[in-house]
Amino acid sequence: MQTSIPAEGSAAPISSRPAPQPDDISEQLERVISSPEFPGVGRAAAFLRYVVSETLEGRGNRIKAYSIAIEVFGRDPGFTQDDPVVRIEAGRLRRSLERYYLVAGQHDPVRIDIPKGGYIPTFAWSCPASVDIGDEDAGETSPSEVRPGRWWRAKRVLLPGAAALAAVITSLYWIGARSPAPSLERVASLSPDRPALVVAPFANLGEGPEAQLYTAGLTEELMTILPRFKEIKVFGRETSKSLPADVGASEIRAEFGARYLLAGGVRTSGKRLRVTARLLDTSDGEILWSENYDNDLASGDLFAIQTDVARKVATAIAQPYGIMAQIDSAGPPPDDLGAYECTLRFYAYRSELSPEAHARVRDCLEAAVARFPNYATAWAMLSIVYLDEDRYKFNPTPGKDSAILRALDAARRATQIDPSNTRGLQALMTALFFDRQLAESLRVGEQALATNPNDTELMGEFGTRLAIGGQWQRGATLLDQAIALNPGSGGFYHGTRALAAYMLHDNHTAVLEIRQANMQKFPLFHVVAAIIYAEAGMMEDARREGQVFVSMRPDFLPNLVTELAMRNMQPEDRDRLIEGLRKAGMTVPDPDAIASTAATSDLQPR
Repeated sequence: MQTSIPAEGSAAPISSRPAPQPDDISEQLERVISSPEFPGVGRAAAFLRYVVSETLEGRGNRIKAYSIAIEVFGRDPGFTQDDPVVRIEAGRLRRSLERYYLVAGQHDPVRIDIPKGGYIPTFAWSCPASVDIGDEDAGETSPSEVRPGRWWRAKRVLLPGAAALAAVITSLYWIGARSPAPSLERVASLSPDRPALVVAPFANLGEGPEAQLYTAGLTEELMTILPRFKEIKVFGRETSKSLPADVGASEIRAEFGARYLLAGGVRTSGKRLRVTARLLDTSDGEILWSENYDNDLASGDLFAIQTDVARKVATAIAQPYGIMAQIDSAGPPPDDLGAYECTLRFYAYRSELSPEAHARVRDCLEAAVARFPNYATAWAMLSIVYLDEDRYKFNPTPGKDSAILRALDAARRATQIDPSNTRGLQALMTALFFDRQLAESLRVGEQALATNPNDTELMGEFGTRLAIGGQWQRGATLLDQAIALNPGSGGFYHGTRALAAYMLHDNHTAVLEIRQANMQKFPLFHVVAAIIYAEAGMMEDARREGQVFVSMRPDFLPNLVTELAMRNMQPEDRDRLIEGLRKAGMTVPDPDAIASTAATSDLQPR
């Protein structure tokens, strides 16, 4: 539990670690105010300095709107609550602090916050771990005391009557209700290179209670779904709620430094409802993407409609192959290079699946986790890339543990850092699958899909695992959903969907899908194409693809049993593939030899 210095006259929290000392807080105050990421002009610095100094001097109980207006903003003694200056500036200050701790202050030892509902600051260690104070007097400080600095003396105050009770309740409310500041380990897992998004409250352009309810609910649903996409950084609910619906893109850029703004509106007309959503570039206000969503309120549940629209918006802009990723891939700005660039390279590699792209992204990701050892997404991607050394025979690394063991280690590292990281769960599912732990792999896949059902990269990979593991129909359904939600995805989805269609005896779909895959640098594309073309009677195409495959992977067919068993291929599916390979003109082992080898081989570490 984190500790904070309460205002004089309020209850102090109980903690196993002493609260930040006045000297610690003063140093942190100067660190914040002097940072380029904190507004250097305007009233924010004066406001923050005033409330922190008053609290440290033991006068926290007199920090009111009136005193701030008089002493910070120079209002005359006739100031009243009709003047909103303090409320407006407090909101700006809270947002400035949130931005500072998301960007420049990620590793700062002390966090300063001003909880909503008042102007008294709280102070907490960013890292809750216990430390050795190294002071012989430290053990004599009671939990409710603040150890004195040279110019500070804490004192216990007995609060009489109802005023005391009110102060205690208020203090405990903010201590308990305020979300804890991120620990140093947690913030270190966030790469500063991820693109940042601010969600403005959607504007209510209709009339009546339904429109207002839908508008608030849609914004809230977006704030639930969007942060599940770990490749982007989404500013929190408090920031969103504090903004006007018509906030300008330039204001977002100036105040938060976020590159993207999601805004929109809701309009109702009778039983018709239209949601307009748009994504803006905050550097110049350009509309990068916009979409209208029309619904009939008479034909559906209001909450189901808002969830569906929020899901479509989030998937369109935030998924790995979505609008934001496409824009950054086309021309990432200088401040988006580094660790985030590795994620862009990863998805480009997944679309191509070539040894050359594999080597580049592996080097990039290894450098990223060395720099950001708690960056869960990078560990997850590295797990998948390590696995490809074995399953695709891309750039094997001699002298190290097996690729499957390194993949499992990296995937588990990702899920330990962030148990809800979709890419981490996807990596663990895939590594377990190739370690022949099929049931556990599919269990993790179900967990991942429940964590983020809108992530098409996960949807396609889980569909692939299900299909090859024998659940061809369910796998095909998930792959169809992934392709529909992400028509610009790589050929990997189409290739697996083509194989599923072949296994389901739908050769028309198989031919259509394999032609859309078109992954010429990926060896397994050619063997799947050869089987499908042979089944369709396109023998010239089948023989050509078979020859290309054998030239790229001459080791595959002699080790067919190992390759198929490693992929958890069921016996009846294995036999159907062997039949297809032979039809395409390729030489495969004798079925009896296959059965004998399969019974005695130990293919992968368990």
